Amino acid sequence: MAIDVPYAPGKRVRVTQQIMRLDRPEGGTATGVVEGTVVGFEQAKTGSWYAHSRDKKLWLDRLTLRKEDGELVVVNLDQFSRIDLLDE
Repeated sequence: MAIDVPYAPGKRVRVTQQIMRLDRPEGGTATGVVEGTVVGFEQAKTGSWYAHSRDKKLWLDRLTLRKEDGELVVVNLDQFSRIDLLDE
């Protein structure tokens, strides 16, 4: 099943995510930001088992970015991920 997303290869984006802090008794969140050029987007299954899903696996939205220094980064997206287009 093809997913239509505005994050076409070649677009520059900024992904901002909130990460739960489990290393502190008081909890809280940390913010992670990565910028780069979109290489690809896919839904890919994990090794985790999930009863009511396709192939009985947990599926994640994954965005692959190439940072300015050439490093490839795969970002697992969730409902709290914010993606800003930088080219427009």
